[in-house]
Amino acid sequence: MSTFNQRVLETQATLNRIAEEFSPAVFASSLAAEDMVLTDLILRAKLPIGIFTLETGRLHAETLGVLERIKDIYGVEVMLYRPEKLAISAYVHNHGLNAFYDSVALRKECCRIRKIEPLNLALAGHLAWITGQRRAQSATRTALDVQEYDAARNMTKFNPLADWSEDEVWHYIRGNNVPYNPLHDRGYPSIGCEPCTRAVQPGEDVRAGRWWWENPETKECGLHVVGEKPVREIHVAEHTEA
Repeated sequence: MSTFNQRVLETQATLNRIAEEFSPAVFASSLAAEDMVLTDLILRAKLPIGIFTLETGRLHAETLGVLERIKDIYGVEVMLYRPEKLAISAYVHNHGLNAFYDSVALRKECCRIRKIEPLNLALAGHLAWITGQRRAQSATRTALDVQEYDAARNMTKFNPLADWSEDEVWHYIRGNNVPYNPLHDRGYPSIGCEPCTRAVQPGEDVRAGRWWWENPETKECGLHVVGEKPVREIHVAEHTEA
């Protein structure tokens, strides 16, 4: 048996164990390539694992289009969790729509409102949650385990694809005709909210396009300055010129 086939079997076994021993469990999908592998494995096996995504209100149209493809191919609607409208309105009123470019604190606050709070709501009442994280994705994920304990939420967390390589993810997708976000074909290996994601250059880390203005090793710890201009000014100028 090939290493890849063994990898698939191990992942299937992990998902089966989650369904049997950690029910109710739920899969938090970002609709990225890794998450589509897990979506396919879960839905093909008809496992009793719910699937949801965080509709932040700033996603690419291509990302939202993946939801329709899942419904068309698998006959399943992915659950959507959205941010609190009043919290979004207050953030925009107090700081501006794209204030996350101005400071790490404001970026974190935007993520808290649009992602963390909806995630906490989605996870409430479950024994375990599943992600599509892989060790090879970035320097911040090299110690990722397949099974972890989420102390903040007092629940078990699984990363069934922790051992998978980028090539293995795409080998599975192409070998099983799994739908995926077309942005992946345009240089976006990792996709988040539209204003916080850019395409990566050859040789860059697969997550280099996420919050690219912050420190690449520890995205939470700093805001890059190019020359003497804050990154927000440069970003806006680039889009204006385009």
